Amino acid sequence: MICSTRTMLTKEQIAKRIAQELQDGFYVNLGIGIPTLVANYIPEGVEVVLQSENGLLGMGPFPFEGEEDADLINAGKQTITTVPGSAFFDSAMSFGMIRAGKVDLTVLGAMEVNDRGDIANWKIPGKMVKGMGGAMDLVASAKNIIVAMQHVNKAGESKLLKECSLPITGIGCVKKVVTELGVFNINEHGFELIELAPGVSVEDVKAKTEGRLVVSENLKTMSVD
Repeated sequence: MICSTRTMLTKEQIAKRIAQELQDGFYVNLGIGIPTLVANYIPEGVEVVLQSENGLLGMGPFPFEGEEDADLINAGKQTITTVPGSAFFDSAMSFGMIRAGKVDLTVLGAMEVNDRGDIANWKIPGKMVKGMGGAMDLVASAKNIIVAMQHVNKAGESKLLKECSLPITGIGCVKKVVTELGVFNINEHGFELIELAPGVSVEDVKAKTEGRLVVSENLKTMSVD
C-alpha cells in the first residue's frame, strides 16, 4: 500500500512523464503551458519532429539563458531553438499539416476534461481572450491527444469532471491525462488510474476526482527520475 505524503509532482516532472509517450519518428505538436516543457525531456535514442502551429517544423529545447533569439518563438511566444533540418513556413501551411492528420501526437493543457474525453481549454466566460488558437484544429485532427494539467483549480476543485462547465474545445478526443497526482487513460469506464505519483495514495486521487474513476489492476508508481 502506498502511503499518502501528498508529494505533488512539479510541472517539469509532468512533462518528463509525458515525454515517455513519444515514439521514434513521431510528428508532435506541443500546446501552451506545461506541454512546451516536453521538448526538454525527449528520451535518449528517440527522434521526433516537433511542430509549432505558428510555422515551424523541427523545434528544439528551450535555449539557455543568454542564448535566446527574440525572433525565434513558439506559438506561445516563448523563445525556442531549432534542430538541424528544421523548416519555417506560414500558418496556413502549418494548419494544412494539422488538418491533413500529419501530427501523430498532440500534447495540450486544459482547464477541464470530463470522463468521456471532452476537453475545455480555450475560454473562461467573462474573461477576454485573443482567440481560440489552434486547439480546435488539433483536437479534430490529431491521431492521439494527451492532456498535461493540474488536477485541481486554484479553488481546490477537481478539473477531472463528469461534465465540463466551460466552453468545449473538442468532444471525446482525449486519450490520456497526466497530472501531479497520476496518469489516467480515458476509456468506457471513465478515468482509469494507471500510475500514481510517488507518495500519493488512491484515496488522494479519489478525493480530488469528480468524474468516474476506476483503478487499474496493474496500477504502478510513476517513474519521474
